[in-house]
Amino acid sequence: MKETVIKTKNLTKKYRSYAAVNNVNIEIKQGDIYGLVGKNGAGKTTLLRMISGLTMPTNGEIQIFEETSEAGLNRARRRTGSIIETPSFFPYLSAKKNLEYYRIQKGIVEKESVEEVLKIVGLSDAGKKKFKNFSLGMKQRLGMALAIMESPDLLILDEPINGLDPTGIVEVRDILLKLNRERNTTIIISSHILSELSQLATTYGFIHKGEFLEQICVSDLKEKCKNYLSIKVDNTEKAIALIENKLKCSKYEVLNDNEIRLYEKVDRPEIISMEIVNNGIMLYSIYQMGSNLENYFMDLIGGYEHD
Repeated sequence: MKETVIKTKNLTKKYRSYAAVNNVNIEIKQGDIYGLVGKNGAGKTTLLRMISGLTMPTNGEIQIFEETSEAGLNRARRRTGSIIETPSFFPYLSAKKNLEYYRIQKGIVEKESVEEVLKIVGLSDAGKKKFKNFSLGMKQRLGMALAIMESPDLLILDEPINGLDPTGIVEVRDILLKLNRERNTTIIISSHILSELSQLATTYGFIHKGEFLEQICVSDLKEKCKNYLSIKVDNTEKAIALIENKLKCSKYEVLNDNEIRLYEKVDRPEIISMEIVNNGIMLYSIYQMGSNLENYFMDLIGGYEHD
């Protein structure tokens, strides 16, 4: 059974009467890439700052690597790397010299750790190029190198792909997948770029206006978002017999007296409709339906705001 890396209980952060994060309960297992989904201002950064120890909660409990006490959390956070605020680098130093400074400051004995992380993030060839001349993607990768220099078991990243061009986004994505697969690093990553999160995350947590809406694993999300044919007829029993016996389909569900959702032959609605009509069944409508991460999130928000 996978170890629980992060668990929060009714975690809350208030600024006077405003709740930036309100009674949030999440659970992240070892080896997860946890996508924290929310619009700008939803409370993602505040939540990550509390987990990282940069902001004190107003109420609630944080558990990291099964530690909950202040001393225990401090120990657990030593196993954590994070990029929540842009790291400060010396503009006139190279990538290597910047990391050498932090290696000494952090008391890391292994000198080879600098070269190792530079290789992981693809900056081995940066040479003597000064930080001030780095592209945004290179700066993000150097920040990633700093975050993983102590080989953390947990990596906390707040909007690491924000502002990057497509090439930079792919570079960061590849680094994260490599860390997760080769080192089994648990990663929590916040973003509002949902199309990119969908290529990384194994579990999602949805937050909106400080409220935690849902946590769902990627397999369950795919099940909810899969494509189907919505078929409305006058006789569902007859249509089901046709679907099973003539069309040899078994993956369907009946929603009400006249609607069937068919999860097979989704790309052949013309064949389905022809068979239905030719067998004397009144066909009211047939059309493809489905969803993606963005649509799912927007549906969650819409449903929540109208509660």
